[in-house]
Amino acid sequence: MASTVIGAGITIEGEIVTDEDVLVEGTVRGKLSAKESVTVASGGIVEADVEGSSFAIAGAVTGNISANDRVDLQGGAKVVGNVRAARITIADGAQFKGNVDMDV
Repeated sequence: MASTVIGAGITIEGEIVTDEDVLVEGTVRGKLSAKESVTVASGGIVEADVEGSSFAIAGAVTGNISANDRVDLQGGAKVVGNVRAARITIADGAQFKGNVDMDV
């Protein structure tokens, strides 16, 4: 279970910085920086540049993603932006528009 949860129905605008895992079920606009993993649940919306150790995305992300380890786009994910990560998986049913940089 993530230490920081942004629940459904909650919208946060601005910059979020945390040392913990983050679960986004609501909406984040601005910037999100986490030292641990970031999960965007189905129905979660992120309109921000995001940084973290790893990402599991089932919702929508509009912005650049920078991961120290990996990015997993799950079925139903919609990502528009560039991805920088050592590893990336794109599941059947995920939508992705952008560039991938695996030179990290």
